[in-house]
Amino acid sequence: MSTLQEAPPEAPRRLSLPVATLIGLLALAAALGVGHLVAGFVGYTASPFIAVANYVIDHSPTAIVKWAERTLGTWDKPVLKIGLAVVLVLLALLAGQLSRRTPRAGQILVFLLGAAGVAAVYARSDLGQVSLLAPVAALVAGLAVFTWLHRLALPVDVVHDRGFDRRKFLRAGVGVVAGSGVAAVVGQVAGTSKNAEDSRAAVGPLAPARTAPPLPADADFAKLGSPPFITPNGDFYRIDTALVVPQIRTEDWSLKIHGMVDREVTFSYADIRNRPLVERRVTLTCVSNEVGGPLISNATWLGVDLVDLLDEAGVHPGAEQMFATSVDGWTCGTPANVALDPQRGAMLAIGMNGEPLPIEHGFPARIVIPGLYGYVSATKWVQSLEFTKWDDRQAYWLSRGWAEQGPIKTESRIDTPSGFARVSAGKVRLAGTAWAQHTGIAKVEVRLDQGPWQPAVLSAEVSKDTWRMWWIELDVPKGTHQASVRATDQDGYTQTENRADPVPDGATGWHSVSLDAS
Repeated sequence: MSTLQEAPPEAPRRLSLPVATLIGLLALAAALGVGHLVAGFVGYTASPFIAVANYVIDHSPTAIVKWAERTLGTWDKPVLKIGLAVVLVLLALLAGQLSRRTPRAGQILVFLLGAAGVAAVYARSDLGQVSLLAPVAALVAGLAVFTWLHRLALPVDVVHDRGFDRRKFLRAGVGVVAGSGVAAVVGQVAGTSKNAEDSRAAVGPLAPARTAPPLPADADFAKLGSPPFITPNGDFYRIDTALVVPQIRTEDWSLKIHGMVDREVTFSYADIRNRPLVERRVTLTCVSNEVGGPLISNATWLGVDLVDLLDEAGVHPGAEQMFATSVDGWTCGTPANVALDPQRGAMLAIGMNGEPLPIEHGFPARIVIPGLYGYVSATKWVQSLEFTKWDDRQAYWLSRGWAEQGPIKTESRIDTPSGFARVSAGKVRLAGTAWAQHTGIAKVEVRLDQGPWQPAVLSAEVSKDTWRMWWIELDVPKGTHQASVRATDQDGYTQTENRADPVPDGATGWHSVSLDAS
């Protein structure tokens, strides 16, 4: 008696949209998960997602960088991550949709995405060759999962394959999701387990051998609306290119001084920590700060005189720049004559406002040089100082069209009332900030509309390297008015009314606010 053979289900000739979409997304998840897992052991920033994001930061046109800082502020990096994630998802969807009949087009796209990750890691100067294992593993995982899932959903050999088994495909998809998630979590834990916070806590109290003078009672007019003279660490502005804040333990950190020097010297953290420490109050300013902008803060820094370290190396007279490199690969070019000037007060800082440097502000050590914008003076997580000619090495921002020298310009700002504030007609108090680091503020004037300039009351001068607060009362009649401020520094220069963008060497112009008096 013969038995009827059940015919195998017919294999689909084309993937459905949902299945094709799922294949692309699962391949992306596998690639990112495996890449993050391997990066956790060979270098956290070698994770393909992080490496590509860093590549975008490093190679974005100046106009885009400027727009992001002005528009997004400290949200620029989260927005970049979200944007990159959206792009990757869209490309994964495209890979799936292009492969509804055959996997070839999707495989090519997956390979190109993986190759982009490899190239991004290869381009990083702060990552060694072993770090390439992370993006290579991601590429292999993405291709393997894409090919495997495509074969499950659209078998090539319909004679020996029973066709599309939905349950088998879904089980495979769940397995990919679970495996990718576990891989990503393990990579995250492994990559961030070397947290610098424990090392920072172990530093203990930092006591200066040379303390800064006591702050006078009228160092600020915070009660009248100016900022506090000392910016709390949590409020101190932060502008840098680090997508992931470097986690460097003191025992792993060192500073090398080399290049055009008599002798190459290297200092450990203990070498710096055990020296007599000096305390200085210095205001830092970002060159990207717009007129009236917030990218300026003041702190009490603790560290050693940089010139003492440089003297031990014996810098050659012909050296033109101090080329500083951060542990994350960022570079900064400082005029050598400024760094070597004993009157400038340049520091290798290891403390900030009475505690070890916060990790996001450069722990274990950073450069602080008064009077220069941060992009040429304030390298965080510094590990190398190389003395060179300007033509020999081009620092990060210099190669993007910013100026070579970067002295801070004389500027002022109205902090209160804020723009378009409603005030009561009559006496209106205005307060704000002025700065001319390493020169000092001599005078601040305020005017209403096109009226005469009136001198404001200045706070006590703490240092020529710090900002100075001011306040004034103006007679404001009913109606809409505009208040403007200008500062004059101790060299006699009065800031210009002419507006200039931050690029290439800092913004200029008078800060004004509109007042609606009733």
